[in-house]
Parts: sequence; C-alpha cells; structure tokens
Amino acid sequence: MIDSAMPSLLQISGLRTVFDTDAGSFAAVDGVSLQLQRGQTLGIVGESGCGKSLLSLSIMGLVPRPGRIASGSIQFDGTELTGLPPARMRQFRGNRIAMIFQEPMTSLNPVYTVGRQIVEAIRAHDRAASHADVRRRAIDALDRVRIPAASRRFHDYPHQMSGGMRQRVMIAMALVTSPDLLIADEPTTALDVTVQAQVLDLLRDIQADTGMAILLITHDLGVVAGMADDVLVMYAGRVVEQAPVTSIFSSPQHPYTLGLLGSMPRLEDSRDRLLAIDGMLPPPQSLPQGCRFHPRCVFMTDECQRADPPPRTLGSQHLAACWHVPVETASPSAGDRP
Repeated sequence: MIDSAMPSLLQISGLRTVFDTDAGSFAAVDGVSLQLQRGQTLGIVGESGCGKSLLSLSIMGLVPRPGRIASGSIQFDGTELTGLPPARMRQFRGNRIAMIFQEPMTSLNPVYTVGRQIVEAIRAHDRAASHADVRRRAIDALDRVRIPAASRRFHDYPHQMSGGMRQRVMIAMALVTSPDLLIADEPTTALDVTVQAQVLDLLRDIQADTGMAILLITHDLGVVAGMADDVLVMYAGRVVEQAPVTSIFSSPQHPYTLGLLGSMPRLEDSRDRLLAIDGMLPPPQSLPQGCRFHPRCVFMTDECQRADPPPRTLGSQHLAACWHVPVETASPSAGDRP
C-alpha cells in the first residue's frame, strides 16, 4: 500500500467529473481519491462503464464534451492540474504524463509510417532537435520496446504490424519523452496470452529501469495480479475498495470485488461454470438510492437500500465502502443468489 509518509507523484482528492445534458448533470466519476508514488503501479479495475477510462482522461485534461471536472483536485508532483491553462497543461500531457490506449489500430494513423508518428511525438515536445537526432531517438525508442530490426520497421505502416507490435509502437511513442507517469488503459486487450505476457514484461522492465509510476486500467484481474502494487476497485463512478494487491486477492472485502474474483477462471477450480454478477451496471443518470451495488448484491439488506455506505478502514491499508464490512471472504455460490 502507498506509504503516506512519502510524497506522492499523483494525488487525487474528491474528483467529480460530470456530463451536462438536457436531462441534468450526471457524475461519471464521483468523489474518487487516490495516491500514486514514483516507481509504483496502481491497478484500477471494474466493469466497462464504471468510470476507469474517464478517470484517466480527467488526469490528462482530455474529458470529452459535454463532460467537465466539476470539483476535486488532481495534483501531479505538487502542481494542481485542474483548471490549468491549456498551454500549461500541454507541458505535462505527453511529456511528463503519457498514455497508451487499448486499441492501437485506432490510435495509430494508418496513412503514416510508425516512424513518422514517433518523430511527431518527439517534435511536439522538442522542436529544436535536428532531424537526424529525432530520427535516431525514434529508432532507439522502437529498439527499446524490443521491436526487431527497428531501423527497418521504422518505415512500416501500422497495418504491416501485428497487434502486439502495434502496441509496442504505442508504448514507444508514450515513453519517448521519458514520462514520470504512464497511464496504461487496457494495454493488453485483444492480444493473445503470450503477447499479453510479453507486453506486461516489457512495461515491468521499463519501469524498473526508469522508476516511472504506472496507472494500470483494466478489467482483467489476472493482469492486475502480475503488475500492480495496489488495487483500486471502481463501481458506478465510485471507489468501492482499495488495498494492496495481496490483500485484494487474499481477503477481498466488498461484494463487488468478491464477484469479480468469483468470475475469474482458475486452473484449480472444479466448478462447471464461472460465477457471474447478476444484473447490469447502472447508467449515471439512473443510479439506485443507497449503495449503488445493492440491486446486484447477494448480501443486500434494507440498510443498503437506504443510504450509501462510507469507506471503512480495515487495518491501515485496506478501505471498503460496504455496510457489511468485513464480509465473508468466500464467494457465494450460484445457488445463493436471490
């Protein structure tokens, strides 16, 4: 867990990102707080639509309209990012804070070579460098992410590369400015297991070499187990549990976390079917009263329907927002579901 005595590279407090619509304003990220130190990896997990990616876009200052940051604080290395003028924000975005996205084929421009796109990423932050220097740095970046024959692949177009190679190009583009923080949004989605492991190994090795912090956004708890130091579980825009990765897997305390873990396949598991969390994630404009997870929760009581539970501290390093903390650590069976 993050040591509060050490200064945080990234500190978010009470962040609310809302969307203004004709029907009203709805919070897609609602009161999120977190800390991340240099050299550490924080995994953010949850279903699609829970607010993970919008949290990352809030950090980058790239919330799409009609979204906006309504309140809260995002401090990066002592600088408040919320409300920062666009020109000042650009000094952080892509330079000290970089991001890789989940689908490189849609993030890379198909009509430009990968080399040209890396060169443009360098030029955006270093206009004084010579053409030869920029080209050398781009090839070095491809070599660093273990793309074979980097000087030749420099001239390739995205469609000439495999999914794993395209993801490596995205990592090279993100790391070419030596950022302090890398936000990785579903970096292994659509990759087969072998390539997925290679990409994660690459990120671990680069982190060990540079000391950068990683904010890892994923729905895959297997990826989190292999990469993260701490885990933050989000549901319907809120943090429902946060703990060191070992505690999340050995002693999960929120029913939603239990459900996510119960849906993971395990080699030693003899069940014929994986457990599933009944129901659907509610949209921000129609959230239930009380605990947002209670319509899907097997532990639901009247109290859960009346009021939203505050985060509760379990020891010094584990937080869970549930009226029934501590909960049973064994996942309920399918037959226990209401």
